[in-house]
Amino acid sequence: MFSSPNQKIPIYFAKTGEVKRVDRVEKSDEEWKKELSPESYQVARKQGTELAFTGKYHHCHEDGIYQCVCCHTDLFDSKTKFESGTGWPSFWEPIAEENVTTAVDKSHLMVRTEALCARCGAHLGHVFDDGPPPTGLRYCMNSASLRLVKRDEL
Repeated sequence: MFSSPNQKIPIYFAKTGEVKRVDRVEKSDEEWKKELSPESYQVARKQGTELAFTGKYHHCHEDGIYQCVCCHTDLFDSKTKFESGTGWPSFWEPIAEENVTTAVDKSHLMVRTEALCARCGAHLGHVFDDGPPPTGLRYCMNSASLRLVKRDEL
């Protein structure tokens, strides 16, 4: 999946406010299946999508850090979450540019920008250019790809 599996990559950690060089997280499908719920496995590892308005975070207003359900990398701060009306949790920017990568997604007869966890490659959702200021972006994420950790529990 990654071109240089042994190369350390920069990842931002919300707890310390620092960027550290860490190993990528790579596991077999069997390992992911054992660790994740069936829904999280299908969405995060097989590029699935949960149904709109069904995810546990689409209407969540708790304070904290949204992490990757697979590798627990910090992805989004709840302070950047907004109500998009789409049925999926939406954010106007990731917690750090190092932590979320993008790729062209040509599935379903569309061309979209896929959002991925930079550390393990989990499918998070898609990025659209119809978000609010200051970025104008909408990171439309799947709840099944996320876990929320309260800020004081980091």
